[in-house]
Amino acid sequence: MDRSDADTLWRIAGCLARDAAKVSRATGAPRLNLPPLLFFTDPERTPKPWRVAERLPVGSGVVFRHFGAPDALQTAQRLRDATRRRDGLLLIGRDAELAEAVAADGVHLPEALIARAPDLAAAHPGWTLTAAFHALTPLPDLTGLDALVVSPVFPAGGASGEKPPLGLDRLTVITRTSLLPIYALGGIDASNAPDLIGSGACGIAAVGSLQAAFGA
Repeated sequence: MDRSDADTLWRIAGCLARDAAKVSRATGAPRLNLPPLLFFTDPERTPKPWRVAERLPVGSGVVFRHFGAPDALQTAQRLRDATRRRDGLLLIGRDAELAEAVAADGVHLPEALIARAPDLAAAHPGWTLTAAFHALTPLPDLTGLDALVVSPVFPAGGASGEKPPLGLDRLTVITRTSLLPIYALGGIDASNAPDLIGSGACGIAAVGSLQAAFGA
């Protein structure tokens, strides 16, 4: 674990969360107790995500995206156990049945499935629901959602590697026009995370940088 990078990411995430909370209080907007840091899993880039989850700062969140992996249930259960020990949030990517099976805290929806949010919220009023947003279209109907994860903010790897980065100016416009808290995702590491301060983002979401900082 690179302790310096880990400390930087957690510190900046905390700053973003506090700044966003101040805005929410000033405007009277409702706000959940969302974690400042979200670790997004990926079968190829994070082959043993529970090891990262076991080392994340207390109160962080994990978004488990299994993409049809045959060991999805076992991995989800390991992540559920790890997040419980760290007082963290566990969201399951798109798979509500798996979320129910492991008693996860909610679901993260891909942008194409945002319309499912109202039904999921009605069926599971205690769940936290987030969704991806790539800013290629105007903001969609956000009914039922608790937060958006906007990406890619910076040049990114993985599936976002082919998408042009939004940049800080576009991210700031989105945070100012959205009624929901916004997580920044895509290419974020210890070197550029401080640039997010003042953007209005409520926290950091990441894959590779958290794997590198908190993995075994």
